Amino acid sequence: MADAKAVPRITASSRWARQTRHGDVFFWLLTLFFALVIIGLVVVVGVVTYNGSAEARAAYGWSFLWGTDWNPIETDLYPVSFGAWPAIRGTLISSLIALILAAPTGVAIGIFLSELCPLRLRQPLGFMVELLAAIPSVIYGLWGVAVFANWFNDWVANPIANTAGQFVPWLAGPIAVSRGLAITGTVLAIMILPTVSAITRDVLQAVPNHQREAMFSLGATRWEVIWGAVVPYARAGIVGGIMLGLGRALGETMAATMLVGNSTRIEPSIFMPATTAAALIASELPNSVSLIHESSLIALALALFGITLLLNAIARYLVWQTARGPAGEKA
Repeated sequence: MADAKAVPRITASSRWARQTRHGDVFFWLLTLFFALVIIGLVVVVGVVTYNGSAEARAAYGWSFLWGTDWNPIETDLYPVSFGAWPAIRGTLISSLIALILAAPTGVAIGIFLSELCPLRLRQPLGFMVELLAAIPSVIYGLWGVAVFANWFNDWVANPIANTAGQFVPWLAGPIAVSRGLAITGTVLAIMILPTVSAITRDVLQAVPNHQREAMFSLGATRWEVIWGAVVPYARAGIVGGIMLGLGRALGETMAATMLVGNSTRIEPSIFMPATTAAALIASELPNSVSLIHESSLIALALALFGITLLLNAIARYLVWQTARGPAGEKA
């Protein structure tokens, strides 16, 4: 006679049925799959650019990164040579200008939309900010060349060159018409502004109300509440939004191609034509004249890929550091 109180035997099929009953295992596998897809895409991009740049790496080695000559057409006076520094320099300077202009402005817009804007205006203004992110970059480039450039030269470039340019060489003239690193960085700042402001607004709205109520109960003003409780609580997300905008500025192609001037010479002034890595690749890769030319452009793409990964790693470190403050104490 079988023992009625015997423990039921757990088989592999019953264990699998119990684990998959509520869908947790399938959900975990599904999210794991998409996470691995992202890692796989990054690896594929790295492998493709590394293999495609083999000729350039064999010809120039590490000196390719700081070489200043870029001449794809051989002449009697100038041999073929490729150096990535003019494009890397242009990428870093234009992105830095965009970051300096867009980061404080975008954070201020996000604070206003989240904390200070009247409720009846909050949704339409937020929609307008997000609409800026949906405009194609070629529209920004066209607007920059046809409309913004003249205003920029008259009201920004010339006054700066005539004042600060007397003491700081890279702010001095001459000033190119409708082209240059400064106007490129300014238009890039306008392009990344929606990203920074929208993320700042969202992370500020996610701050629990008890953070604000505790400060108000102590007699703090609205400014003290925002600066002493709300912003510190959300600063990790704000830093992440700024770094996301920087990533877009580094890789922007069309607007930069239309505005930067596409010159591989290194000029002392930021108001003169230059080039960026993305603009140089987009303008020359379809018409590359030799295998070493094509390989050098791919090597430039590999360098841009490495710069982006490095800056993202720095961004993650900054987010981790800032999360250890008031926001991280909740964990």
